[in-house]
Amino acid sequence: MKWHYRLIGAILLAITLFQAQPLLAQQSGIDPYDFQRNGLSGWQFLKINGSARQAALGGAYTALSMPTADAIFGNPANLAGIDNIDVFLSRTNWIADIGHQSAAIAKNVRGIGVFGLSVVAVDMGEMPETINSPIAGETRTEVVVTGNTFTANDLAVGLSYARSVTDRLYVGGSARWIREAIADVSMNSVSFDFGTVYYTGFRSLRLALAARNLGPDTHLAGWSEEYQAEAVDIRMPIDYRVGLAMDFFESASDIHRMTVSVEGLHPNDGPERLNVGAEYWLYDTIALRGGYRFNYDEERFTLGGGLQHNLGNVGFRASYALVEFGRLKSVHMFSLGLSF
Repeated sequence: MKWHYRLIGAILLAITLFQAQPLLAQQSGIDPYDFQRNGLSGWQFLKINGSARQAALGGAYTALSMPTADAIFGNPANLAGIDNIDVFLSRTNWIADIGHQSAAIAKNVRGIGVFGLSVVAVDMGEMPETINSPIAGETRTEVVVTGNTFTANDLAVGLSYARSVTDRLYVGGSARWIREAIADVSMNSVSFDFGTVYYTGFRSLRLALAARNLGPDTHLAGWSEEYQAEAVDIRMPIDYRVGLAMDFFESASDIHRMTVSVEGLHPNDGPERLNVGAEYWLYDTIALRGGYRFNYDEERFTLGGGLQHNLGNVGFRASYALVEFGRLKSVHMFSLGLSF
């Protein structure tokens, strides 16, 4: 049996076991825990990945070879493959008319490594202000629309660095200053990402590890005189990822190329999850992408495509992704990139 059939078989087996865990536990007489970690962290905008390519692959991006600036938003170790300068831009209309913009630029400084700069901005638009007003003669209150409006927004500005330790091992990291505001209340903090990519030496098989959104707890508000208590700690949405990826059709790389990626993640505010994605390139110009996300509340299938073309010394690329959110409908994502 060829090795790539074994890899596909192993991936399918892992998916089957992952999905069967609750059933196996029940059949063994062990009741699953009712406790879940949902809602235990803040800074949720850090989970939104503005890269249409990475989103179209079901979020299975940790082990993908992506020598482009949007690697900052996935696994920063992949920045090490950038040859000179790369630029990334994205604009997404997220769920509930939330606007999400991201941009990144990366530069390879010969003999030192690749440096990157990124910005993410989220705008939730104008929202009507409501208050709880006492009802005359009763202990109850009612919701009253004041006629005023308020807004909420998020911002992250980061610096990244990556380099190749050997011809098989890449390492990278990012540090970000982050800010979140709602009405006249705001908070600031910092977050860190770390990642590695290791090429095993067997064809193009690589293994990757990443830790994202590491940082301290914060408070949106201080001491409350009304409740005589400190505000609850707001935790970072930390997640740890491990991924495998491999390219196929290597003997016909000038015409066809396909990459399959599988990734497991352990977040601190939800159950363990599994992402699977595949990308097919024709003549290294037209790409078709698809993915599936296991153990999510609403997210399932992802689809997308892309184009890339070189004009002299400048490489142009465009990507599109359709991310299905079930009852929350779907999100269309677009991103552009330039390589110099």
